[in-house]
Amino acid sequence: MRLLIFGPPGAGKGTQAQFISQRYSIPHISTGDIFRENIRNETPTGIAAKHYADAGELVPDELTTAMLRDRLFQDDTYNGFLLDGYPRTPAQVEALEQMLDEQRAALNAVLNMKVPDEVIVERLGLRRRSDDSVDTVLKRIRIYHETTAPIAEYYREKGLLVDITGVGSIDSIATQIITSLESKA
Repeated sequence: MRLLIFGPPGAGKGTQAQFISQRYSIPHISTGDIFRENIRNETPTGIAAKHYADAGELVPDELTTAMLRDRLFQDDTYNGFLLDGYPRTPAQVEALEQMLDEQRAALNAVLNMKVPDEVIVERLGLRRRSDDSVDTVLKRIRIYHETTAPIAEYYREKGLLVDITGVGSIDSIATQIITSLESKA
Protein backbone atom coordinates (compact mmCIF):
# COMPACT_ATOMS: atom_id res chain seq x y z
CA MET A 1 0.00 0.00 0.00
CA ARG A 2 1.37 3.40 -1.02
CA LEU A 3 -0.10 6.25 0.96
CA LEU A 4 0.38 9.94 1.62
CA ILE A 5 -0.78 11.67 4.78
CA PHE A 6 -1.53 15.38 4.58
CA GLY A 7 -2.44 17.96 7.13
CA PRO A 8 -1.13 21.07 8.79
CA PRO A 9 1.65 20.85 11.37
CA GLY A 10 0.25 19.40 14.59
CA ALA A 11 -2.66 17.62 12.87
CA GLY A 12 -1.58 14.25 14.27
CA LYS A 13 0.00 12.92 11.09
CA GLY A 14 3.01 11.43 12.88
CA THR A 15 0.89 9.76 15.55
CA GLN A 16 -1.48 8.19 13.02
CA ALA A 17 1.33 7.35 10.61
CA GLN A 18 3.00 5.15 13.23
CA PHE A 19 -0.25 3.22 13.67
CA ILE A 20 -0.84 2.90 9.90
CA SER A 21 2.74 1.79 9.34
CA GLN A 22 2.38 -1.03 11.86
CA ARG A 23 -1.06 -2.11 10.67
CA TYR A 24 -0.07 -2.36 7.00
CA SER A 25 3.60 -3.32 7.52
CA ILE A 26 4.90 -0.38 5.51
CA PRO A 27 7.60 2.10 6.46
CA HIS A 28 6.55 5.52 7.73
CA ILE A 29 8.69 8.02 5.84
CA SER A 30 8.55 11.42 7.51
CA THR A 31 10.37 14.33 5.95
CA GLY A 32 10.36 15.94 9.39
CA ASP A 33 12.19 12.92 10.84
CA ILE A 34 14.62 12.91 7.92
CA PHE A 35 15.30 16.62 8.49
CA ARG A 36 15.72 16.20 12.26
CA GLU A 37 18.13 13.28 11.77
CA ASN A 38 20.22 15.33 9.36
CA ILE A 39 20.11 18.35 11.70
CA ARG A 40 21.13 16.20 14.69
CA ASN A 41 24.01 14.71 12.70
CA GLU A 42 24.96 18.18 11.42
CA THR A 43 25.12 17.02 7.82
CA PRO A 44 25.34 19.74 5.16
CA THR A 45 21.72 18.98 4.27
CA GLY A 46 20.76 19.17 7.95
CA ILE A 47 22.46 22.51 8.47
CA ALA A 48 20.64 23.94 5.44
CA ALA A 49 17.30 22.43 6.55
CA LYS A 50 17.69 23.84 10.10
CA HIS A 51 17.98 27.36 8.74
CA TYR A 52 14.60 27.05 7.02
CA ALA A 53 12.87 25.17 9.86
CA ASP A 54 13.99 27.72 12.47
CA ALA A 55 12.51 30.47 10.31
CA GLY A 56 9.22 28.55 9.97
CA GLU A 57 9.74 28.19 6.23
CA LEU A 58 9.51 25.17 3.99
CA VAL A 59 12.81 23.56 3.05
CA PRO A 60 13.38 24.13 -0.72
CA ASP A 61 11.99 21.49 -3.07
CA GLU A 62 15.36 20.36 -4.42
CA LEU A 63 16.76 19.72 -0.93
CA THR A 64 13.62 17.95 0.29
CA THR A 65 13.26 15.82 -2.85
CA ALA A 66 16.90 14.73 -2.75
CA MET A 67 16.58 13.54 0.86
CA LEU A 68 13.27 11.80 0.15
CA ARG A 69 14.49 10.13 -3.02
CA ASP A 70 17.34 8.48 -1.09
CA ARG A 71 14.81 7.07 1.38
CA LEU A 72 12.06 6.13 -1.08
CA PHE A 73 14.36 3.91 -3.11
CA GLN A 74 15.47 1.73 -0.19
CA ASP A 75 14.49 -1.96 -0.22
CA ASP A 76 11.88 -1.72 2.55
CA THR A 77 9.61 0.44 0.36
CA TYR A 78 9.12 -2.26 -2.27
CA ASN A 79 5.71 -3.29 -0.91
CA GLY A 80 4.62 0.22 -0.05
CA PHE A 81 5.15 3.19 2.20
CA LEU A 82 3.43 6.02 4.00
CA LEU A 83 4.79 9.46 3.16
CA ASP A 84 4.34 12.12 5.83
CA GLY A 85 5.25 15.69 4.90
CA TYR A 86 5.74 15.19 1.18
CA PRO A 87 4.70 16.43 -1.34
CA ARG A 88 4.03 20.01 -0.21
CA THR A 89 4.39 21.89 -3.49
CA PRO A 90 3.44 21.33 -7.14
CA ALA A 91 7.12 20.68 -7.98
CA GLN A 92 7.24 17.98 -5.28
CA VAL A 93 4.05 16.39 -6.66
CA GLU A 94 5.73 16.19 -10.06
CA ALA A 95 8.93 14.76 -8.53
CA LEU A 96 6.94 12.13 -6.60
CA GLU A 97 5.03 11.11 -9.71
CA GLN A 98 8.33 10.67 -11.54
CA MET A 99 9.71 8.54 -8.69
CA LEU A 100 6.56 6.39 -8.67
CA ASP A 101 6.79 5.98 -12.45
CA GLU A 102 10.39 4.80 -12.03
CA GLN A 103 9.14 2.23 -9.51
CA ARG A 104 6.16 1.35 -11.73
CA ALA A 105 3.93 2.07 -8.78
CA ALA A 106 0.95 4.26 -7.94
CA LEU A 107 -0.58 5.77 -4.84
CA ASN A 108 -3.50 3.95 -3.25
CA ALA A 109 -4.83 6.85 -1.19
CA VAL A 110 -4.05 10.26 0.24
CA LEU A 111 -5.20 10.85 3.82
CA ASN A 112 -6.12 14.47 4.54
CA MET A 113 -6.07 15.22 8.28
CA LYS A 114 -8.46 18.11 8.92
CA VAL A 115 -7.93 20.03 12.18
CA PRO A 116 -8.99 23.62 13.02
CA ASP A 117 -6.12 26.11 13.24
CA GLU A 118 -6.81 26.97 16.89
CA VAL A 119 -6.49 23.30 17.87
CA ILE A 120 -3.16 23.11 16.03
CA VAL A 121 -1.79 26.15 17.89
CA GLU A 122 -2.83 24.57 21.19
CA ARG A 123 -1.32 21.17 20.32
CA LEU A 124 1.98 22.58 19.10
CA GLY A 125 2.25 24.83 22.14
CA LEU A 126 2.25 21.65 24.25
CA ARG A 127 5.04 20.00 22.18
CA ARG A 128 7.58 22.75 22.93
CA ARG A 129 10.07 21.98 20.15
CA SER A 130 12.39 24.75 18.94
CA ASP A 131 10.35 25.14 15.75
CA ASP A 132 7.05 25.39 17.70
CA SER A 133 6.96 29.01 18.97
CA VAL A 134 3.52 30.60 18.48
CA ASP A 135 4.76 32.96 15.74
CA THR A 136 6.50 30.10 13.94
CA VAL A 137 3.42 27.88 14.28
CA LEU A 138 1.16 30.57 12.83
CA LYS A 139 3.59 31.08 9.96
CA ARG A 140 3.73 27.31 9.30
CA ILE A 141 -0.09 27.12 9.31
CA ARG A 142 -0.31 30.04 6.85
CA ILE A 143 2.28 28.41 4.57
CA TYR A 144 0.37 25.12 4.76
CA HIS A 145 -2.91 26.77 3.71
CA GLU A 146 -1.24 28.71 0.89
CA THR A 147 1.09 26.04 -0.46
CA THR A 148 0.16 22.53 0.64
CA ALA A 149 -3.63 22.58 0.97
CA PRO A 150 -4.04 23.08 -2.82
CA ILE A 151 -2.00 19.89 -3.33
CA ALA A 152 -4.69 17.99 -1.43
CA GLU A 153 -7.25 19.29 -3.92
CA TYR A 154 -5.12 17.94 -6.78
CA TYR A 155 -5.37 14.48 -5.22
CA ARG A 156 -9.11 14.95 -4.61
CA GLU A 157 -9.55 15.54 -8.34
CA LYS A 158 -7.65 12.29 -9.00
CA GLY A 159 -10.05 10.43 -6.67
CA LEU A 160 -7.35 9.59 -4.12
CA LEU A 161 -8.11 12.03 -1.29
CA VAL A 162 -9.77 10.76 1.89
CA ASP A 163 -10.75 13.47 4.41
CA ILE A 164 -10.11 12.48 8.02
CA THR A 165 -11.38 14.44 11.00
CA GLY A 166 -8.20 14.86 13.05
CA VAL A 167 -9.93 15.85 16.30
CA GLY A 168 -10.88 13.19 18.81
CA SER A 169 -9.15 10.30 20.50
CA ILE A 170 -6.16 8.71 18.81
CA ASP A 171 -8.10 5.44 18.58
CA SER A 172 -11.22 7.00 17.04
CA ILE A 173 -9.12 8.77 14.41
CA ALA A 174 -7.22 5.54 13.67
CA THR A 175 -10.52 3.67 13.27
CA GLN A 176 -11.76 6.36 10.89
CA ILE A 177 -8.57 5.97 8.80
CA ILE A 178 -8.75 2.17 8.66
CA THR A 179 -12.44 2.23 7.72
CA SER A 180 -11.73 4.76 4.96
CA LEU A 181 -8.76 2.81 3.57
CA GLU A 182 -10.59 -0.50 3.61
CA SER A 183 -13.60 1.01 1.83
CA LYS A 184 -11.25 2.29 -0.94
CA ALA A 185 -9.60 -1.13 -1.37
